[in-house]
Amino acid sequence: MAEIIQRDGTWAFDGSTVRITPGLHRSVPLFRQTYGEITVPLEAVSGIVHEPERKRGRLRLRLREGADPLLQATGGRLPDAADPYRLTVDVDRSGVAEYIAEEIRRALLLDQVPKEPATAYLLAGPPVPVSVRSSDGTVSFDGARVRIDWADTSDRVKRATGPRIIAVGDLVQVEWLPNSGYENGFLRFVTRETVFSKLPPEKDPFALDLWGSARRDLLTALVAAAVTARLPHPSVRAGEFTDRPPQPSAAVRVPAQADHHDVLLRRLRELGELHRDGVLTDEEFAATKAAVLKGFS
Repeated sequence: MAEIIQRDGTWAFDGSTVRITPGLHRSVPLFRQTYGEITVPLEAVSGIVHEPERKRGRLRLRLREGADPLLQATGGRLPDAADPYRLTVDVDRSGVAEYIAEEIRRALLLDQVPKEPATAYLLAGPPVPVSVRSSDGTVSFDGARVRIDWADTSDRVKRATGPRIIAVGDLVQVEWLPNSGYENGFLRFVTRETVFSKLPPEKDPFALDLWGSARRDLLTALVAAAVTARLPHPSVRAGEFTDRPPQPSAAVRVPAQADHHDVLLRRLRELGELHRDGVLTDEEFAATKAAVLKGFS
């Protein structure tokens, strides 16, 4: 077994899997510590690079496109420090780092692991249930349903709609952008009805607006990955609706233009009711209505 132990974490390779365990040092980001140990099958790996530097180098594990629901959900937008497939290596351990990299390269060659995109997820993603408290509210996922409970600081439109519960079968995809500390991020659950929605995250009742602690809000990627792991794999080509609920391998169709307009009209009616009931002010109603109307273009 090839193994390297660093303050940043431990990587061990037994010939068929790479076991990645985050370090316990306070310098290790909360996201990696919360995500925990990851077991990467060799068939999910496309390559590995060792980047030695004067003081500290790095090991970077490259995964095949479509192999990992975490990478699929985050789209390469995880900060480097939070990337579980990146290990900081002290200069005196460069030899060990190069050895483990060479062992993985040799195994990839011997096993003739393809570099083409995977047609199914080869990693399980975060275990469920998972629940994260963010700046905009608490989002939970039990494997079948997503639940969003809004915070007191959430937009009035969101709080007026109450807790949002979304079944996995109603979802088309998950969109995630981290809160950088300079610009807000978001976690959006795109359903068949809201796929064309143009509402900004702060007013979208299917989205969490991430504007608070970047360290804490980054944990929403756990929910994004857990949900993504249970949606149809991106290699499945979009097709037509059927009368049956979508299965894990079923194709998902983007609603037609007529369906899209029906959704927007229904959203406008809901906003009108909230305005008449006094939940939304004239300014809030006008701004949200304008955002919805952009979807007709």
